[in-house]
Amino acid sequence: MNHDPMTPPRVARALSEYRALLSRHGITWGEPPLGYVRMMPFLRFPEEAGRMSGGPDLDAEFRDALDGEVPRGLAVLRLTTDGHRLAHRLDHGPARPLLSPAPAPVVLLVDSGLPHPVEVTADGVPYDVAAGGARLLDVTTATVLTVGDVTVDLSGLARPAPAARLRLRAGFPCRWSVTSADGHGWYPDGAPERRDNDDVPFFHGDDVVLDVPAEPVAIRVARGMEYGVAETTVVPRAGEETLVGLTPQRLYDAAALGWYGGDLHVHMNWAGDLVADPAEAAAAQLGEDLHVLNLVAGNVAGERVYDREALQHWAGRDLPWSDAGHVARMGVEYRNDLFGHIHVFGVAVPPDVYHTGFGADADWPPNAAACGGLREPRAVLGYAHPFHGPISSPEDVAGVGTRNCTGRALVVDAALGLVDGVEVLHFGDLSQEPGTAEVYRRLVGAGNRLAVLAGTDTMLSFTRQETVSSPPGWERVYARVDGPLSAESFAEAVRRGRTFATTGPWLELTVNGLGPGETLHLDGGETVAIRARAVGPEVEHIEIRTAAGVLAEGQGGEITASLPVGDADYVVVVVHGGRHPRSPRGRAYAHTSPVYLDVRGRHVAREEDVRWCLRWLDLLGELVRASARLRSRAQLRDHLDLMEKARAVYESRL
Repeated sequence: MNHDPMTPPRVARALSEYRALLSRHGITWGEPPLGYVRMMPFLRFPEEAGRMSGGPDLDAEFRDALDGEVPRGLAVLRLTTDGHRLAHRLDHGPARPLLSPAPAPVVLLVDSGLPHPVEVTADGVPYDVAAGGARLLDVTTATVLTVGDVTVDLSGLARPAPAARLRLRAGFPCRWSVTSADGHGWYPDGAPERRDNDDVPFFHGDDVVLDVPAEPVAIRVARGMEYGVAETTVVPRAGEETLVGLTPQRLYDAAALGWYGGDLHVHMNWAGDLVADPAEAAAAQLGEDLHVLNLVAGNVAGERVYDREALQHWAGRDLPWSDAGHVARMGVEYRNDLFGHIHVFGVAVPPDVYHTGFGADADWPPNAAACGGLREPRAVLGYAHPFHGPISSPEDVAGVGTRNCTGRALVVDAALGLVDGVEVLHFGDLSQEPGTAEVYRRLVGAGNRLAVLAGTDTMLSFTRQETVSSPPGWERVYARVDGPLSAESFAEAVRRGRTFATTGPWLELTVNGLGPGETLHLDGGETVAIRARAVGPEVEHIEIRTAAGVLAEGQGGEITASLPVGDADYVVVVVHGGRHPRSPRGRAYAHTSPVYLDVRGRHVAREEDVRWCLRWLDLLGELVRASARLRSRAQLRDHLDLMEKARAVYESRL
């Protein structure tokens, strides 16, 4: 019997199980109600969710966070003693156009101003709403909704519209956005109705056909960060097909220079409002022209590891759509919310342990032991989204022991050589100067050789969900590869630190002609020549940094500097810039891995940075004793022994 190579039987069975979970439990798939699981329904509205504290009554908190405004995609049913009123973003324009009798999905917030509890029924399912309370429901425009004995008609949220047809061609797979004047997105049949973090609708493909209303629609086409954006507006005629040829222009060609961009942290399934399959991942990778895609298997809040079956089937092999310019692999994510998460690219054998510290599990074995078990000759390990905000001291890293994915154990694993890099760019910190970049430079200054990495944590099973519903590759790590692109050549380049991470700008660094990941062997007393260059419409500021801080800076895209070298040092380049359509959220940012300046065989080991890491180790030891869930003194000793080994490494560098 022939099987679809995209969905072998083992994978097809897993996807069927996920669909059953979605049908039974909704967006959370029945995961244990940890804080981020409880927030899933509300993160479809990122701005409002950002005002919430995560208290016990999230529905009422969300209602209060609206602050009188109704975001796009939400309808609000307000209940008062004088009756009810249906409010929605479309109050100031026409209702959603429908091209067929099929109902449209609606996210409905029931907001009660009544002094007593009330029961709201949606298609026969009762929901209790407390006095003065609120309830968030997923319904459709055809839902039969009753409040007490009063029926509420939702059909007014939509209107019939004459249909026209568009055919979109770019000449290669792209990301398309088709939007009518009222803000609604339009999609080909069967395509998930995805919106990125900026609430822009999108789908991937080329020579695609879709039905739209016979009224003005805006069309935008893009293709990842190496391309610009092309736009047009058309008014298609009812009952006719309109051909639109639109091609984004290339801004730079990294592969032509031997550089390939990857997203090392993407989930196919991780709960969500749909079940994603490998074909979705293929369309996204090719439509974004993402050279390397690492689809990681991982758990959410319980025992189940999503996409484990896909990892077991494809471990060590390219996924079916890989070609000479695009490599996709199944990888894995190891998770502990107290000590930090690690992703692995190029894994050949599925691991024995995927997570610790969830449910009744102990925070054991330590991350270092898990890293050792995941470390394979051709695999690359990196810390995922390790720090989520400004960091100015080791105390900011350790925090108060909140289980928030902070990479607290990174100081140990870096010293012991167990990880290859750090996600300096990730979804959790999109500030002007990410806190992770500060910690990364401290670790490098303390003598750890780590590559700059990037991973979006995109989850293809969410169509609208803060940053995770944005397309893969909106942040990338570029690696300079020797020879043809392959999983092995890319992993080798990352291990050697021949990388930079970016939200869009192309970035170059040379020190005496050598690039990131390379080492100049000096005697001391020499002066080295540094050149930094950035390309991209969003680039505003560029700076050259050493272990001591900013050496040179300037506006625009290119600067040079000379550096007299006395002691061992390193050089990196950092770029800042404004918002731009190529970056779905936040400001432009890029950061290289270092060029190392060794002096008389000695690596950089700046005393201030070494002592910073030693203080971090002190705080980590206190945190383990106070907050780790451990079952025996032997488990505690395992953690402390590894910290002492790391301490010995740092002290030897003083």
